[in-house]
Amino acid sequence: MSTVPLLPDRKRPLVFAHRGCSSLAPENTMAAYRKAREVGAPGIELDVHVCASGELVVAHDDTFQRTAGDPRVVESLSLDAINALDVGAFFDPSFRGEHPPLLEAVMEEFCPALYIDIELKTRKTQNDPLPGLIAEKLKSLGEGVLQSVTISSFNPFALAAFKRHCPAVPTAIIWSADQEVPCILRRGFGRILSGCDYLKPIHLQVNRFSSFWWRVMEKRPLVSWTVDDPALAETLLMRGCEGLITNRPQDIGAVI
Repeated sequence: MSTVPLLPDRKRPLVFAHRGCSSLAPENTMAAYRKAREVGAPGIELDVHVCASGELVVAHDDTFQRTAGDPRVVESLSLDAINALDVGAFFDPSFRGEHPPLLEAVMEEFCPALYIDIELKTRKTQNDPLPGLIAEKLKSLGEGVLQSVTISSFNPFALAAFKRHCPAVPTAIIWSADQEVPCILRRGFGRILSGCDYLKPIHLQVNRFSSFWWRVMEKRPLVSWTVDDPALAETLLMRGCEGLITNRPQDIGAVI
């Protein structure tokens, strides 16, 4: 299959700070992204929902229960309600006052100096506004941003929808054997449905055989997650991974 190259002008291996440098600052906050930049991470990974008022909000979970004690679904909240949340204090009181950022604010501060993997957080299989809204936002930010981003998701339908809007931006299917992942998608079958350009398997599923098959036979690069142990990072790179996603870029970067 013909695929879009994965950040071809960026140095290998690619290193994405998972939700920012989430080992040293509260995940998916401006503080975490600034910490990633401070420790020398060349890239960051983040997660995006569309909120009730239509803005693109950076957050991982379906709710803010874990990070702000708020059980409401992200998509049900207006931007004003989201701006009132504190998603820093759960990590440490010194981060009190950190709010969920908008995607646009993150992109304007960090991209294209850092490359960014944007994970689409959606469970919809049709009539989903998120892929189109993200494509529209990225296009508005210019060619430098478009050449410095990748799009990924557990949801193959969201990836396919995004591709229709932005065919030149590389996309990746994510998977693991977690029970929250639909059974049919736990071994990477979503790569067929999504028409993606590269693959993001959990590190537990990257062995010598699977790596050879995906990289050589299917001609898709691998970026594995979540890799915090330097020895594991070395093993995965020897198995051919072009990139790693890590909570601890301060440790993985030193190994690389």
